[in-house]
Amino acid sequence: MTEEAAVWKRLAALLPEAEVARVGDCWSLGEQEAGLGLLVDGLVARRVPIGEAERARISVLAEGWGEREALAPRILRCPGDGAPSPVRLIEDCGDVGAADGADVLVPWIVCERCGCVLARTHTREPWGGLSFLAGSYVLVPPARDAAPRVCPADAVDEAFAALPAPCAEHTTDR
Repeated sequence: MTEEAAVWKRLAALLPEAEVARVGDCWSLGEQEAGLGLLVDGLVARRVPIGEAERARISVLAEGWGEREALAPRILRCPGDGAPSPVRLIEDCGDVGAADGADVLVPWIVCERCGCVLARTHTREPWGGLSFLAGSYVLVPPARDAAPRVCPADAVDEAFAALPAPCAEHTTDR
């Protein structure tokens, strides 16, 4: 089983048994986009409390399948479980400025331990809006003098996995 399939199965297990099967069937049939919609709708409708890390992971899955923009409002409506979490979705994803000239940096997920932010880059379209798909993912460290890490557009999972890296860099065993 791939790592993504394992994550998918773990998240689907948050739902009642009948819905777990429907979400699993979507994965098996290659209908991940529909399965993500069923997962999020089921969590919201059943008011299943989930942790912030699960909410962020669902958002990352949705981003990888091109569904983040469509599902973001519903993902944010998933009830939280109130437990502390190492990461949190940033609800107001306003522009924070240019990265690489014409690209706009949009904050997405923050590490609650160190303040590192995972952001998406988008191109400003001629009509003024941002491109639908991210051009890359940028890990913006909390220290202003530290260089950001850029991951390509096809590496959303890698970028998310690297989010806690700045915490590890500042941790020492004593």
